[in-house]
Amino acid sequence: MDFALSEEQQALLAAAERFAVQKLQPGYRDREQRGSIERDIARQMGELGFLAPELAPEYGGAGLDRLTSGLITEQIARGDFNVSYLNLLTSLCGQIIVDHARCEQARDWLRDVVAGHKLIALALTEPSAGSDAAHIRLRAVREGDHYVLSGEKTSISMATQADIAVVFARTGSEEAGARGISAFLVALDAPGITRTAFDDVGSRAVGRGSIFFDGVRVPAEMMLGDEGQGFVQVMQGFDFSRALIGLQCMAVARVSLDETWRYVQERQAFGRPIAEFQGVTFPLAEAETQYEACRWLCLRTLWLKDQGLPHTAEAAMCKWWAPKLACEIIQQCLIAHGHGGYSNDLPFGQRYRDVLGLQIGDGTANIMKMIIARQMLARHRT
Repeated sequence: MDFALSEEQQALLAAAERFAVQKLQPGYRDREQRGSIERDIARQMGELGFLAPELAPEYGGAGLDRLTSGLITEQIARGDFNVSYLNLLTSLCGQIIVDHARCEQARDWLRDVVAGHKLIALALTEPSAGSDAAHIRLRAVREGDHYVLSGEKTSISMATQADIAVVFARTGSEEAGARGISAFLVALDAPGITRTAFDDVGSRAVGRGSIFFDGVRVPAEMMLGDEGQGFVQVMQGFDFSRALIGLQCMAVARVSLDETWRYVQERQAFGRPIAEFQGVTFPLAEAETQYEACRWLCLRTLWLKDQGLPHTAEAAMCKWWAPKLACEIIQQCLIAHGHGGYSNDLPFGQRYRDVLGLQIGDGTANIMKMIIARQMLARHRT
C-alpha cells in the first residue's frame, strides 16, 4: 500500500485544512442552533473542488482517487462534522448517478451538486424499513412516460435542505424483495412532496427528517439504472461511503485528542501539570493507539477500492467501529477537561451527540457485523 500524495493532492488537502479551520470551525455551534448549513458554504466547497473530487472532470470532479476524496472529507469533518455530510452524500449519490443515469438532465443536476449549487440526499429508509431496507413500501407505478411515487421516506439526512434526492421505490411486488426496488432522481420541489424536520439529539445542522410523496410524477427517464436494480446499486455505493464515514468520525476524535494533549500540559493540579499523572495520560495513549488502527483501516479500505479489490468486509468494519470508537475517545477527552469539558462552553458534548447518530444511521453495528461474518464465511468456506 502506498499512501504517498502528489504535490497537487497535498495542495488540495492543505486548502481543505485551511477552509475547515478558518471557515467551518468558527460556525460549528451556530449551525447546530440554526439547524442548517449555509448555501454559501456548499458553493465555496464546490468552487474549491472539495465535493466528489473522485468523479471525472465531465461531471465537475477532478478525477482523483477515492483515498484523496476520503482525506478531504476527513479535513472538512475536523472543522465541522456535519458539513462533511455534503462530501459524503455527493460522493455516494454522485457515483450512483454517474453509473446509472439515463438522461443528460440527471447528469446536469449532478454537475450542479458537485459545484455546490444544489444539495442532494439519499432517500432509502422508511418507517418500517430501516435495517431491513430491502422491504421498502414506497410505491412507483408506471403511467405512460412517468412513474407516480406514493409513500414516505424517514430519517433522511438533508431532508429539509436538499434540492434533489436519489429515491428508492418499489416497482415490483413485495415478494420480489430487493429485486423489486428501483432508483429515481427526484426534484424535491415537485408537486406532491412535503417535508418535516426532526428534533434530533445531534447533527441538527444536517436537517434529518421525513419526505412524503403524494402522487409525485417523475419522468421515466429519471430512473437510475434498470427497473428492479436500485437496491443492488445503493449497496455497492455503501462500501465507499462507509469508509468515508469512518474518516468523518476519526477526524472528530483527532481534533478532540489534539485539544486534550495541549490542555493536560496547561492544567495544574497538586502543583504540577496533570500531564504528569499516568491516570490522565494512559487513557489518552490508549485512545491514540486505537485511533491510529481505525484510521489506517479506513485508508486501507479506500486503497482497496482504488485497486479494484474486494473491500466489503473492511468497509463494514469501518462503519461499526469508527463511530463507537470516536464516541469513546470524545468522552475520554471530555472527562480529561473536567467540569469545563462538561460545559457547553467547549465542543465535546456537541461532538459526542453528532457522532453518536452514526452508530444508528447508514447501517447499525449489528448489521455491519452480519456483513463481516458473511464475508468471512465465504472466504473460509470449506
